[in-house]
Amino acid sequence: MKRKLMQGVGVGAVAMLALTGCGQVGGSGGGGSEGESSGDDLSMVTVVKVSGVGWFDRMEVGVNEYAEETGFDVRQEGADDASPEKQIQIVQDMIAQAPDAITVVPNSPEALENVLGQARDQGIVVVAHEAAGIENADIDIEAFDNASYGSQIMDNLGECMEGEGEYVQFVGGLTAKTHMEWVGGALDQQEAEFPDMTRVEDPVESKEDENVAYERSKELLAKHPDLKGIQGSAGTDVAGAARAVQEAGLEDQVCVMGTSIPSVAKQYIEDGSIDKIFFWDPALAGKAQLKIAELLVSGEEITAGTDLGIEGYDSLQPLDGTDNVFVGDAAVIVDADNVDEYDF
Repeated sequence: MKRKLMQGVGVGAVAMLALTGCGQVGGSGGGGSEGESSGDDLSMVTVVKVSGVGWFDRMEVGVNEYAEETGFDVRQEGADDASPEKQIQIVQDMIAQAPDAITVVPNSPEALENVLGQARDQGIVVVAHEAAGIENADIDIEAFDNASYGSQIMDNLGECMEGEGEYVQFVGGLTAKTHMEWVGGALDQQEAEFPDMTRVEDPVESKEDENVAYERSKELLAKHPDLKGIQGSAGTDVAGAARAVQEAGLEDQVCVMGTSIPSVAKQYIEDGSIDKIFFWDPALAGKAQLKIAELLVSGEEITAGTDLGIEGYDSLQPLDGTDNVFVGDAAVIVDADNVDEYDF
């Protein structure tokens, strides 16, 4: 029998535009890393994985707030699906408009390396998010250490499953680097701390689509009748899994946990088909990317302890083994006890 876990902690607290550039970025020919922009007319664009999903709708809130707070020419762009090819095309369109900076949440960091290199060659500052290890970015900013985040999810999933049984993990895509790091960190923690648990499938792709996660979850529940746990990575994975669990009447037998936001997961948290969600506020992450880009365009450096003036990003730390990745401390855990504290 699944134990309902009601303990939550918090540490810290999109894209509605068209597929390709809908309106000109008022750039000044590319600010570059040398700080040649005057600041008053700073132009930046945030390119997200996909438009029209709750996670990136929330990021766009932060992007728009940043534009209002600074007066800079800032907007968000995203494709209508999580295709790396469409994202590449958007970045190419942005390069032609010569903004001072491009911030990007890649569907596939490897696929974007070339086009982001082109942007930097044109003197455009590039800031990435959810892309630790990417080479053609001046800075990659992460909300936290990804392996530790995955380990934290597994600690909670393992407790919910009472330390035993079969589970599966979803990722938005096998090329989604952060998702793979989360499930990898979770798997390592499971093997170390919960030896009586078993992952019965390699990571399952949802293609960042709730309906895909739903259909695959139905298949997995039928294929593995003793399944006790589902971990999600894309913001819609746990909602899709919860629908399948709910339809099967397995809310008390299957633990569902993973990355999402309350606006996507709340109804399932309240009925018990999702036990916990883990996230960072996409709006604050959007602002953090833009603030780093602003600092770099202005000729400043990001170093250990840099304070962006944004909750969860007030003392950035370099990620070991990298030379361009910095992490904040912006993780949030939500369950039925505290879901009403969040309005996004």
